Amino acid sequence: MEISQIIPHIEALVFASDKALNANDITELINTAFGFLEERISLEQVEAALEGIQEKYSTEYYPFELKQSGGGWQFLTKPSFHSTIAQLNGDKFLKRLSNAALESLAIIAYKQPITKGEVEAIRGVNSDYSMQKLLEKELIVISGRNELLPGKPLIYSTSRNFMDYFGINSTDDLPKIKEVLADQIVEATVIKPEDFTDNSVFEQTETPNSESETGDFTAESNEEDYNPESPVA
Repeated sequence: MEISQIIPHIEALVFASDKALNANDITELINTAFGFLEERISLEQVEAALEGIQEKYSTEYYPFELKQSGGGWQFLTKPSFHSTIAQLNGDKFLKRLSNAALESLAIIAYKQPITKGEVEAIRGVNSDYSMQKLLEKELIVISGRNELLPGKPLIYSTSRNFMDYFGINSTDDLPKIKEVLADQIVEATVIKPEDFTDNSVFEQTETPNSESETGDFTAESNEEDYNPESPVA
């Protein structure tokens, strides 16, 4: 079958699916649908068709595009139409995660699989509420138990919805910790006396001995003038 004949079927599958489909899923679904016994569609043909579909919908004539997100391919509206869609979905569309939830989610994303106790040890605060919210939003899932720790606590990992929520295709697409830290490094500002526009400041720092001598002389004069028998005001 020619790639041009495969494309409409791929478009129909991606459009109708309630989750992201990867190339392997699409290949298997199309082959099953047509019941090919001898000639089967190859993964390479599907990947080439996906590239063609992606190029097709990248033009300005379409308000949506084919993108890899959430572990597979999806039709997603283009960023320029987000404000319009927000009117349809209202507050639910605009609602964001709290800082506490984002902190917990970031720790899970980079340290997974991880227990709630380990998340709390890193954050330094109780994380019951934020973990519950992340579970409700299906951004994290319970992926098992840590058999090595007392009580065998539950362990958590990010979900497919997590990747879809942040528009990434896998956790490998997350920014590397070194890159994040590099962006936050700020070099210290070194101030030198000669940097001041007022030359008197620089001159004062260059002649500390004269000030010290003056101070000592004043102190000695005060001691000589002091009379313990004089009345205190």
